[in-house]
Amino acid sequence: MNAAPLVILLVLAIALWTGLRARRGVKMDLAQWSVGGRGFSALLVFVLMAGELYTTFTFLGASGYAYGHGGAALYILVYTTLAFVMSYWLLPPIWRFARQHGAMTQPEVFARLYDSPALGLLVAAVALLALVPYLIVQMKGLGLIVELTSYGALSPAAAVWIGASVMTVYVMLSGMHGSALTAVVKDVLVLAVCVFLGLYLPWHHHGGLGPMFERIEALKPGFLALPGEGRNAVWFASTVALSALGMYLWPHAFSAVFTARSERTFRKNAVVMPLYALVMLFSMFAGYAAVMQVPGLSGGQIDLALLKLSLQTFDPWFVGVIGAAGMLTALVPGSIMLISASTLLARNLYRPLFPGSSDARLTQVSRLAAPVLTLVAVLLTLGGGASIVALLLMGFGIVTQLAPALFVALIVPGRAHRAGAMLGIATGVGFVAWTVLTGATTRSLLPGAPGWVHDLNVGLVGLALNLVVMAAVTLSMRAAPRLRVLPRRPASR
Repeated sequence: MNAAPLVILLVLAIALWTGLRARRGVKMDLAQWSVGGRGFSALLVFVLMAGELYTTFTFLGASGYAYGHGGAALYILVYTTLAFVMSYWLLPPIWRFARQHGAMTQPEVFARLYDSPALGLLVAAVALLALVPYLIVQMKGLGLIVELTSYGALSPAAAVWIGASVMTVYVMLSGMHGSALTAVVKDVLVLAVCVFLGLYLPWHHHGGLGPMFERIEALKPGFLALPGEGRNAVWFASTVALSALGMYLWPHAFSAVFTARSERTFRKNAVVMPLYALVMLFSMFAGYAAVMQVPGLSGGQIDLALLKLSLQTFDPWFVGVIGAAGMLTALVPGSIMLISASTLLARNLYRPLFPGSSDARLTQVSRLAAPVLTLVAVLLTLGGGASIVALLLMGFGIVTQLAPALFVALIVPGRAHRAGAMLGIATGVGFVAWTVLTGATTRSLLPGAPGWVHDLNVGLVGLALNLVVMAAVTLSMRAAPRLRVLPRRPASR
């Protein structure tokens, strides 16, 4: 056995030690476990937000999409930057509202915005439905990274089971404090490795970035531009819009918002986060560098481009470092998702069934839910086959359906009716889920529509249906005459 598996296991042990150490001196009640006691500094919140951004998608998805689809991959940079800019205005009011009402989960915010427990239950169901493909992305990426960078010493299944076990242990014991501290370790390592790979691989194999792009253009003319059909400018713009709107609607992104000490945290972070998103660009450079060096990858295999090129280029010990960084991009975001989903199950599904539950009981339920959710994610991962970007776009299509109800309630409170919000969300999510299950596209649904309609992201079509239904139901509820209750006449004798 070479040094690579040893390096990976060593970093895994450090992550576990760091996650467990984070609980020292903290009384782990539900608020501390799920949202860090709402006392995290701007730096820790920044790291948590980056922890959600730099997932296995950074290592495998971004580089693989650049390798497989050329210029279309740049949508990733555009949507993350737009979402960070939008956070300057979006996150402070969410934080203020959650603080005022003691909300710890995304469904609680929606339920209180519309004074509707039923809407909270619907949002809880949507949140869990959206988190499933995102958790699968992390576990799938973990298995791919560790198998390749350990030179087969650890199988994908073994890697997934080991990594998921470590993540679950420190989540159960340290909660959000463990995720925050391990996120610091992860971000330092990922930043260094991504920047190095993005600069070194093009230089080593092609003589620099300029020569690399010239060679790609000569080999595949037009590959670096948007095509005329398929992933063209219409697809690009609609996918950017969908993804930017949905980035902070993931349940775990909401959980990170709740951890902040003050609302100024988000405005400070919004200044620097767009620059931090450039790390994705270096991952794409590595994917472009693999186009000619690792030809022939297709389908879900495109996610392996960066790792296969690294195996050709570096000594085993450094391949182990790359694998360790990639492993952390799965564990840290996965732990935040796990905490969010577990808290959601305890506060939004368990508590309505058992309304007399104490905070101590809810904390216990949250902790026990973590291994159950991990087990479900692992079993689904081991049977999956879609590419990482495909899974992520499916999740975005679902979670973004919460955007109309949230934005209307924050911008013009009281304008949207709770029934409109619920039916709009149900329509949008149902449409996206139906297209995923049946494989339907805008082209097959609307064959007679103009060509540009066929290239729209299906999730954006679901969002349009969502808005129409919400507006129609709200208007009809407002226009409906109120029933006048007349006093009962006394019975005649």
